[in-house]
Amino acid sequence: MPKPGGTIEGPRSWRAAWLTLAILSVSYGSPLLAVVGLREMQAALHTDRSVLSLASALVWIGNGAGGIPMGWLADRIGIRRTVLFGAVMMAAGLALSSTGSVRALLVGHGLFIGFLGNGAIYAPLIVYVSRWFDRRRGTAIALISSGQYVAGMIWPSLLGIGIARYGWQTAMLAYGGVVLALVLPMLALLRPSPEPVAAPASEAGHPSAGRVLGLAPNTAMVLICLASFLCCVPMAIPSSHLVAFCGDIGIADGAAMVSVMTACAFLSRQFWGAFADRFGGLRTVLAGSAFQMVTIAAFTLTRNEAGLFAVSAAFGLGFSGIIPAYAVAIRELYPSKEASWRIPTVLFTGMSGMAFGSWYAGWMVDLFASYQPAFASGVVFNLANLIVVLVLLGGSIWRGGGSVAAVARWIILARRWSGSRSRV
Repeated sequence: MPKPGGTIEGPRSWRAAWLTLAILSVSYGSPLLAVVGLREMQAALHTDRSVLSLASALVWIGNGAGGIPMGWLADRIGIRRTVLFGAVMMAAGLALSSTGSVRALLVGHGLFIGFLGNGAIYAPLIVYVSRWFDRRRGTAIALISSGQYVAGMIWPSLLGIGIARYGWQTAMLAYGGVVLALVLPMLALLRPSPEPVAAPASEAGHPSAGRVLGLAPNTAMVLICLASFLCCVPMAIPSSHLVAFCGDIGIADGAAMVSVMTACAFLSRQFWGAFADRFGGLRTVLAGSAFQMVTIAAFTLTRNEAGLFAVSAAFGLGFSGIIPAYAVAIRELYPSKEASWRIPTVLFTGMSGMAFGSWYAGWMVDLFASYQPAFASGVVFNLANLIVVLVLLGGSIWRGGGSVAAVARWIILARRWSGSRSRV
């Protein structure tokens, strides 16, 4: 336990963060099989693309929904046992999904890979690592959340080779073995987080019974969850459909494009983590979401291979800091003891947005035989997210004396300018 005015951070904190990154880099490879093998699976199962997109959607829903009870469970039985359970369930889900029926695929992905698998791994580990840090929490959460992008850099090309040579069913079964072989040995190195943790000064002014951003705590929470959903709908469209989109327009390097996108996301996420430490979680969401909206719009205008590589890289640079910033915002605005349910709840709404966006894009393609309407509607969802975040930030802007003074100066200057124009 830290001394008053001290910090809980140290070498053990960073060891916990790097170990968590390694675990998530493996666990997040499992949903990529349905992304990389989407066209092959559609041909084998003789079904609509929206049905197969539903498998990816159910992973996100299950991941988010499972994080809420699993976060509670990890506080009671320990992080090691919780992650062990998740890894075993994930391997079981891949085995079930490989049996070759649509029903088995949906149950395997939604229940076992999503709810019981990643649900027991991702959100509990986010909370776990957040309790090891009090000064560079944004940087640490950004680092571990990059496990999704490390997985995106490593696994798509390897999975593509495996699917091409051995078929998607064998590739799924083999990856279940990879999960067990890599994750289980790492669990022995997980150590309990340093609790009870003295609340840092940044949290002292945010008791659960007080106001949050000028609102009732749960009202602010609802708006944060809404913003999380809205920004994740467009985020899911390239993440889940880029390989299929490239195949539809005659580009064979879709898997490589996903790797480029996720590599850029990994590199920029470290910048966004430092940005969150400096400017706060919600301002990081605002900046990242604005960048994401521009790049989603660019997907509607680009059809050549070089241009799509550039847009994919830019998309990775922009969207990567958004989800970790929500976790940082919750830790800034609410007490540490509430993190085990508030962080998973926000992650659940975000992943529900990812799920909806993944399914919705597939449905739009079935309806219009083109991805352009899906990308265009993604811009609309992103704009709605920006409006909600601006509403949340509006209370803090008007309560800040410096901000109010700055706004007042602009109003005075505008009046003087309009007065001089009228005299002319």
